[in-house]
Amino acid sequence: MIKQIKNNINKALLVFALAAALPACVNKDEFFLLPDTEGIDAAIWDNEGSVQLHLNRVYDVVMPWFPLQIQPDRYGVHVASDESYFPDGNDNAKAALGLVGVLGVNDVRFTGNQYRGNPGDNKYWDIARCNDAITNVPKGKMPADRQRILLGQYYALRAMTYFELVKVYGGVPLILEQQLENSVYMGGRKSAKECFDAIVSDLNSSMQMLEGFNPGDGDGRGKITKLIAACLKAKVLFYWASPQFNPTNDAKHPYQAARWAAALTANKEAYDLATAAGKRLMPSYLDIFRTEGTANTEAILVRTYSSTVNARGHNGEARNRPSSEGGSYNSFYTPTTKMLDAYPMKDGKPRNTSTAFPYDATLFWQNRDPRFESTFAYNGSVYPLSGNLTRKQWTYNTAVNESSGNAVYVKRFTTPGLIAGAVAYNNGLGGSGMDWIELRFAEVMLNYADCLNETGNIAAAKDLVRQIRVRAGVVAGDADYGLGLAGSTADLRTLILNERQIEFAFENKRNADLRRSRTMHLLSGSMSKLEIQLASTADKTTLETSTNGVMFRESINVNDKTTYNRYFRNVTTTNTTYLPYNIPEFHYFYTFHSDFVNFGANIATTIGWPGGTFDPLD
Repeated sequence: MIKQIKNNINKALLVFALAAALPACVNKDEFFLLPDTEGIDAAIWDNEGSVQLHLNRVYDVVMPWFPLQIQPDRYGVHVASDESYFPDGNDNAKAALGLVGVLGVNDVRFTGNQYRGNPGDNKYWDIARCNDAITNVPKGKMPADRQRILLGQYYALRAMTYFELVKVYGGVPLILEQQLENSVYMGGRKSAKECFDAIVSDLNSSMQMLEGFNPGDGDGRGKITKLIAACLKAKVLFYWASPQFNPTNDAKHPYQAARWAAALTANKEAYDLATAAGKRLMPSYLDIFRTEGTANTEAILVRTYSSTVNARGHNGEARNRPSSEGGSYNSFYTPTTKMLDAYPMKDGKPRNTSTAFPYDATLFWQNRDPRFESTFAYNGSVYPLSGNLTRKQWTYNTAVNESSGNAVYVKRFTTPGLIAGAVAYNNGLGGSGMDWIELRFAEVMLNYADCLNETGNIAAAKDLVRQIRVRAGVVAGDADYGLGLAGSTADLRTLILNERQIEFAFENKRNADLRRSRTMHLLSGSMSKLEIQLASTADKTTLETSTNGVMFRESINVNDKTTYNRYFRNVTTTNTTYLPYNIPEFHYFYTFHSDFVNFGANIATTIGWPGGTFDPLD
């Protein structure tokens, strides 16, 4: 591994940052001149405040961010899926290439050529911070119980970072010790099994060390606990058992049922710990992201934000808000027609299969799973913002004060009471400060359901899905919330995958689910979206004519089909520059970017890619 990637944090930058947190009596000039111990002054590891500052920075770079807050690692081809029409609003062509064309080596970047300590630059920098702490905290003079709690968090954060790498590459360089000055890692890529074993070992250590640790909801909100470590371990073993790493049709890598048994055990433990800790589904699906602190019974792993603490906010509100409400809606949140079609009807049956709740392609929002209404604001629907509970959203092309080309807006990540003038996030302040929930109880439940289904307990798996559908407002109907249509493990596997798609809409999970389940290469057809056009150009004037300050469009009933057809047309559009969905199977594991390979040591290219020799499953 090149010197810049070696597991050693830049001494000057780190010491400067840590020195700022030391008591004022410390002479900073002398501090810089203290004897060097493995790249960082040994005294740092004696001071809990300094270590906590170091740990906070590790949280900052490792914890997933609110979508589109950073660019290098989290977006582009790594979130491309059938969920979003433009998988990345800042790099549309490359993002789309992940689905509609064969990627080149240099289109793939998860560990980039930016060898700095900033979020998203290179995950081996993040691992380096963890390795330094895991090596040096035990050498410090802090009480053993404080060391244990700090180390438990470092182990989990290192596991999270490696897991993100392994999900994308399979086997990766596995560095578990601090790399000293002038040392070069020569170990190359390790097998996927070695990597998963190391990740699980870290999470086991974390669970043991964090026993009894309860950081509270104030400054401790967002910190890793035993429960979080257990849920992460369950998720890791769930992936290890899933088809991406455990294919059923690969003679070279025989399917292993034992992996599902191990995953089941870990997921049951996580589920039991979560329920014992009081975790349960929020009553309202729409309120999941809008509720913070202890009032949110569903949130497990969160990245905390604030609209009033400098540099702790985000632009998520603006990216989800329509122009009329102070936003600048981002194309990342434009759903594909496949995404809209994924929602079943109100009784849980797929579109066009329910007699009690028929599907109408014109009034496509009617009779759907209530999560459709909770997720999307469609043309003429009530969408409260700026405290206006009766406000309607208009999405027809050329609608005054709105973006064109969005038939629906995603509303899950907006704050109804926030006024338009407070939406902007500038100079580190403003916006909603909404927390990002990376892991919630519903995911723990569906992970567990998948494991139950794959090990033959279909009834128990259905019960977990049923609870989620009941919370969503789906009715029992004549097919047990739609679950009666799944009569086999294969049927329920497909149903759960679809359930995940709609339950976690725009939560950055669809790409990983398609890869984990080895279903991404099965996508077919063209990437398309829905637009709402006016029935005639003259209708714009009619709809937007004001009487006493109220536009005429506010008075029409969009739920009446005759009225709707009088003014609007639903049109499916496809970007002609995009080819049909085309995902080669070898894309389930990317290869390292050329910079990483060329400047590294023994970093082999993944099979399937040009010159590839490394089997990501070995």
